[in-house]
Amino acid sequence: MKNRRWVIKAGSNMVCSGGPLLLRSWMAQVAQLRKQHAIEVIWVTSGAIPSAVDRTSYKKREKSLPEKQALSAIGQPIVMDLYNLALNAQGLLGAQVLLTAGDMQESKRRRNLQNTLEQLLKWQAVPILNENDAVATAEIKFGDNDTLSSMIARMMKAERLVLLTDVDGLYDSDPRKNKTAKLIDYRRKVSSEDFAKAGKRGGSSRGTGGMYSKLLAAENALKGGIVTHLVRGDVPSNLLLLAQGKRLGTQIGGRLDA
Repeated sequence: MKNRRWVIKAGSNMVCSGGPLLLRSWMAQVAQLRKQHAIEVIWVTSGAIPSAVDRTSYKKREKSLPEKQALSAIGQPIVMDLYNLALNAQGLLGAQVLLTAGDMQESKRRRNLQNTLEQLLKWQAVPILNENDAVATAEIKFGDNDTLSSMIARMMKAERLVLLTDVDGLYDSDPRKNKTAKLIDYRRKVSSEDFAKAGKRGGSSRGTGGMYSKLLAAENALKGGIVTHLVRGDVPSNLLLLAQGKRLGTQIGGRLDA
């Protein structure tokens, strides 16, 4: 059976709020995706800066660039330790890959990155990717890891992009403000109306993205023929349910099977 390939991105709020138990659940599913469905996973994670804030006494809301970079340097190994513990429990090997936008923009560096990821997957290691905020500046930033994950999905010719977030998916209005908001389970493509409703403000105090950046990522993934799923990160067995063809969250692109 030929291997399939997914790129899965976990947001800061999910990583930091869910902690070790949620990460263990995710990595257990990554192991089952490989065994049961021949799906190899490239994982993109956020959470370095808020993990450092949680671990230290640094609570200032407005942070300078050097402060953000220093916090990222503290937080990266904290986050990777959590993933390695979760992966080791499944007998899996993790591999940390830290990127700046320049690694994707310059052709030789992009090719080297692609070759590295292919080799890691061949060795059945799980690549754990994150933007290298410790050195990235405004000129060499992706913007957020939603953008990074969609670019990686296209470069690595993934079948699906799964964005794990702290809401159930895309709604017809803001569910935090409107209790009657309805979940949209399928969009063939992202509309201008969807973008307008999402707004450009980030979704949580821990993350930099929000729904707007996830829709941008889905739109970018569609250019490569990649289906995107917006899924709540702490739904039990969420990744396995998607692999089984169950409806979960919002699917953008492809065909919505019954």
